Amino acid sequence: MSNNTETKQYRKFGMLDSLSYAAGDFGCNMSFALKGYLALFWNQFMGIDTNTYAILLLIVQVWDAVNDPIIGAVVDADKRQYKRGKFLTYIWVGSLGLLFAGALCFLPFPQAPAMLKNVLFIVGYILWDAAYTVANVPYGSLLSLISKDPGDRASLSAWRSVGSMVGNMACMVIIPMLIYDEIGDIKGESMFVIALVLGVFGFIAFQFMIRTTVIRCDEYVQCGEEQEKFNIFQAMGNFLKNRPAVGATVAAMGMFLGMQGASTGVQVMFQSYFPSAQMQGVVSLFSMIPIIAFTPLARKMVAKYGKKELATVGSIVSMIACAGLIVLPITPDNQGVIIYVVCQLFNSLGMGIYSTVSWSMMGDAIDYAEWKFGKREEGTVYSLHSFFRKLAQGAGPSICLVIMALPFIGYDNTLKAQQLPEVALRIRYFVAVAYFVSAALQFVGLGLIFNLDKKSLAKMQEELEARHANN
Repeated sequence: MSNNTETKQYRKFGMLDSLSYAAGDFGCNMSFALKGYLALFWNQFMGIDTNTYAILLLIVQVWDAVNDPIIGAVVDADKRQYKRGKFLTYIWVGSLGLLFAGALCFLPFPQAPAMLKNVLFIVGYILWDAAYTVANVPYGSLLSLISKDPGDRASLSAWRSVGSMVGNMACMVIIPMLIYDEIGDIKGESMFVIALVLGVFGFIAFQFMIRTTVIRCDEYVQCGEEQEKFNIFQAMGNFLKNRPAVGATVAAMGMFLGMQGASTGVQVMFQSYFPSAQMQGVVSLFSMIPIIAFTPLARKMVAKYGKKELATVGSIVSMIACAGLIVLPITPDNQGVIIYVVCQLFNSLGMGIYSTVSWSMMGDAIDYAEWKFGKREEGTVYSLHSFFRKLAQGAGPSICLVIMALPFIGYDNTLKAQQLPEVALRIRYFVAVAYFVSAALQFVGLGLIFNLDKKSLAKMQEELEARHANN
């Protein structure tokens, strides 16, 4: 028996693995969550008009989406030996870039010529996106390599959501308290410093993750073996035939259309409709409560009911809650804020059920590709998933901004927080509809397309185990 077939001994999977993986998404979100403030910064503080900003955002977001499969292909094709493995090495390089790249998206020069502002936005975003993609694509691919046990993967996915949640909370709760003046207008100069500070916290989190992650499934990383030449068209074809990957991707696109697409509308709503812009952070904190409550239960509930089953029910809960945002009397006072918070609590519960298992579902989709097509393409499958997510992240805010600026809503970026009362009311309804469409897309992806229920997942895992044992 050759040395290559010897079984390696690894640390038993435990809480350190989950905390380590959570730290990775915390590091990502120290940078990624800043995207929610780009529109206010460039549209209201820097003074780029709404339609121009929407076009610029769509351009850079399309590039953002395109470079994900490119980076994924590079990672999959890289057969060099690294001290910590190729995935963790790529993450280290990306985390170094993210130290400063986020701040480049918030260079505060409101008096610069219009063309220079456009250039600053595009260059800053592209540099940030390059660093983020190099870190995030291999990070997402790691889940299927840390453990092949479904329960372990559910735990990793749930804790990834915790890391994401904590990172988002740092931005959604604290930043609104720092960036608005007494009348609700954004203080853009502070965003550059905030982005630098968050970059440092993100780098520290990434270093902790890199030093504590154990990759146990070495048989999936076929370094040194002769590989078939990578074909992006074949990979795309396999991805589109991979129903779990497509279903999870449609659901994720729906989630991000709500989270990112409606984000600018939510910010303007709190600026001009509700009593205080700073209140947005507190409301965001309340909306995190259901995710916090569900996360410790995720592993047991997945084992009992199944990921697809739980996530589908969650999407139905979200649709009901978002319908409430449309039909209930959410008035521009504290009583209206309370009704809004209650609806968002249920929306967050439904979305939180999916978000805690979403990455585990993508790990299962990677296994599904191996099961059906005989090939593992961790980087490619994850990056194509990320490609479509980012299309939603880019197209959503762009489309929503353009719709808000149309005459039937009437948003005017030059008025900043002082939108007309009837405009503020229309934005309130627009936000509710955007959230409902988001929840409906999640239901389509999870309930109608994703086809790995509890029973079929067990069958797939059993057959893959047998295949690996024979090999």
